[in-house]
Amino acid sequence: MHAGENVAPEQAGAMRPRRRMIAEIWIVLALAILPSAAYAVVQFADRVTRETAIGEQTATLNASRHDRAVFDAAYQLISVAADLVPVALAIWLLWTPAISGFRALGLDLTRPRHDLGSGLLLATVIGIPGLGLYLATRAMGLTPAIEANSQALSWWTVALLVLSAVRAGLLEEVVVVGYLQTRLRDLGWGLWPTIIASALLRGSYHLYQGVGMAIGNVVMGLVFGWWYQRTRRTAPLVVAHVLLDIVSFAGYSAAVASFGGPFVAAT
Repeated sequence: MHAGENVAPEQAGAMRPRRRMIAEIWIVLALAILPSAAYAVVQFADRVTRETAIGEQTATLNASRHDRAVFDAAYQLISVAADLVPVALAIWLLWTPAISGFRALGLDLTRPRHDLGSGLLLATVIGIPGLGLYLATRAMGLTPAIEANSQALSWWTVALLVLSAVRAGLLEEVVVVGYLQTRLRDLGWGLWPTIIASALLRGSYHLYQGVGMAIGNVVMGLVFGWWYQRTRRTAPLVVAHVLLDIVSFAGYSAAVASFGGPFVAAT
């Protein structure tokens, strides 16, 4: 008798959807997040094994792709478009005849004022302590200088930075919070194991920014995960994430000019 021949038909039928769902989760994460997490782990290992102290290193978030502006913009636009494909896939996979994927994720326009207000609140709650954590871990030499962009600000570089912020907000909040937590709950995971798994994944792909910022992102993931489980809406999370990134990206040059030291690597 071959393995599995003694499994009742109804049991086999129940196992197939579960296995398909697990495979689906891994495929979506592999397309959206896992390569970034792998790169971040390797980058972290590279940083800690260098002779230069971590505090004297620099991590660039939005590096230039080309020395000619028009091609740099083209490469970055292609990258943004490619990163939105897994977002579209996650929305489509949660789409049912009874409810759209947007409604299932709370990414619709049914509560715009509430979503904007909640997003602003979350951005404040996360942003101010996050800046304090960055400055503290910089002072302790645990975090590299975070260079939010490597280009002089102009109208088109600001537009690209805003698009990059929207890309990050949608990719992380829709896939890592909304989609992943929904599917883990479908698999029978408990509330806090689901939230913690999502938060740890968020921290993993931020390791390239140092241990301190990775831990900060885990905390952010716990807060955002709890909020999603409580409200079933990713729209406020996307708003908060985009606001945080826009302030970080566009405000970086001003911070360097005004405060210098904490925002640049030692030379």
